[in-house]
Parts: sequence; C-alpha cells; structure tokens
Amino acid sequence: MADNHGNTPAAWTAVLVSLVGFIVGAVGMSIHPLNWVLFWVGTAVVIAGGVVFVVMAKLGLHEAGH
Repeated sequence: MADNHGNTPAAWTAVLVSLVGFIVGAVGMSIHPLNWVLFWVGTAVVIAGGVVFVVMAKLGLHEAGH
C-alpha cells in the first residue's frame, strides 16, 4: 500500500468534488416530482471529480510529501 494512504491534495479534492455531486444528485432524486436534470448534473459532477483527480495526479499532486 502507498505511504500516503490517499492523504494528498489530488485525493481530497476529488473526494470533495464527488461528494458535492452525490449531494446534488440526491437532492434531485429526493424532491417531488423527481428532478432528472438535477440528478444528471450531480452525475456529471461526480464524473468531473474523477477527471480532476487524474489531472491533479498527472501534475504531481498525488505524491507523498505534498
């Protein structure tokens, strides 16, 4: 296992962006009637969290010591 255990700026940023996406999607599914646009916006934000992680990792922000 890696020494940093995910405690890097890239990992934390990706988790926070994805968390916001899950919250937006959950709100879209919770309101009545269902708001599918809000749900899909949340889904897009979750996917963007993964993209943010990959970009930040390639910039070197997913290495121990940052």
